[in-house]
Amino acid sequence: MQSSSRRMGVMTDVHRRFLQLLMTHGVMEEREVAHLQKHCYKVHDSSATADKLEDFINNINSVLESLYIEIKKGITEDDGRPIYALVNLATTPVSKMASDYAENELDLFRKALELIIDSESGFASSTNILNLVDQLKGKRMRKKEAEQVLQKFVQNKWLIEKEGEFTLHGRAILEMEQYIRGMYPDSVKTCNICHGLLIQGQSCETCGIRMHLPCVAKYFQANPEPHCPHCNDYWPHEIPVFDPEKEGEPTISRPHRKSLRSRQH
Repeated sequence: MQSSSRRMGVMTDVHRRFLQLLMTHGVMEEREVAHLQKHCYKVHDSSATADKLEDFINNINSVLESLYIEIKKGITEDDGRPIYALVNLATTPVSKMASDYAENELDLFRKALELIIDSESGFASSTNILNLVDQLKGKRMRKKEAEQVLQKFVQNKWLIEKEGEFTLHGRAILEMEQYIRGMYPDSVKTCNICHGLLIQGQSCETCGIRMHLPCVAKYFQANPEPHCPHCNDYWPHEIPVFDPEKEGEPTISRPHRKSLRSRQH
């Protein structure tokens, strides 16, 4: 099976341009990746019939395999949009980031990452992150500078900011899953449905299992009385609904008051 995948792996100018542009972007949504593929065919081989996107990417991955690089597909945790990123399997993501950030900036990212992983919600407040500025390795950093560095992480799609709180961008989850599992084995959370790394999602208040919001939406689709897939107790949260017609605009209701009260006790 593996040898046949290697045989089909031939990189054309279309594949090379696609790979180069994906590297430039860092992470792209599936619709953007599909447009990119069409663009590359148009530029280099307009007469060819475009491969199915999945086959096209598998073809590239079969060539990249020996270089320990892979185009990896994932989903955004908050609204289930499919995304793609080029992941280097040979180096740790933080060492890869070292070419773009100073030592104290990298340490700020590590500290933010740790707060996010350790939190119940999958978010770390900017206040809590900035309170750690005095502990950073390397050159001393003022809080104002640290705020700017956090925004740089947002712009480069390593973090997402929502109302003064930070969580990991889909890019960071795709590229850092193995690193996070290795560094934080006792704090890491896994989705009960897809078994992928989980940063934010919903949890069962009886047995504690967790699920990504998109996995919750799929699992309980058209189920008026949702029950936990692990302990079968009633699922106490509102079920998110993702409308494919409205890209990036999921309808996610707040949890029931009952569930909020029980979490406070």
